[in-house]
Amino acid sequence: MEVRVAIADDVDAVIRVGTEAWWATYAPLAGDDYVRSGIERWWSREAIARGIETGRTLVAETDAGVIGMASWSLLEDDDAVMLWKLYVLPEAQGSGAGRGLVHAVVVAAGDRPVRLTHVVGNAGAHGFYERLGFRETGRKPSPIRGGPEEMCMERPATTAP
Repeated sequence: MEVRVAIADDVDAVIRVGTEAWWATYAPLAGDDYVRSGIERWWSREAIARGIETGRTLVAETDAGVIGMASWSLLEDDDAVMLWKLYVLPEAQGSGAGRGLVHAVVVAAGDRPVRLTHVVGNAGAHGFYERLGFRETGRKPSPIRGGPEEMCMERPATTAP
């Protein structure tokens, strides 16, 4: 498996990873309307292409193709990196793709902490992030009306996981 910066030709593969992971993960937790709203908001061709253009979208790729993705940015005051998206195809979860993507983001963050949010009730994501050194820092309302609350987590600036 290779983790690399996404290129324009990866748009469709990144959308596939995101939409398949969203349906598998969030439909049972928050329902179909939540999933449709999130996909419409964050997984359009335009949104994904813009993210790739920044150079801050990564993909995990095997001989079979792209199996995971992550996107991140510096927060406005540059004091931290925000991991906006981390998704792996359901059938590839447990392959090391997620860990490899987080590692690449932590390395890119350098001496900055890495922050993220995940849906409250997503025990798999919570445990995964805790194993990689992230700790809960609070909660916030869902950005999607009627959606579940989000758990805020942070990993201090240290060596990569």
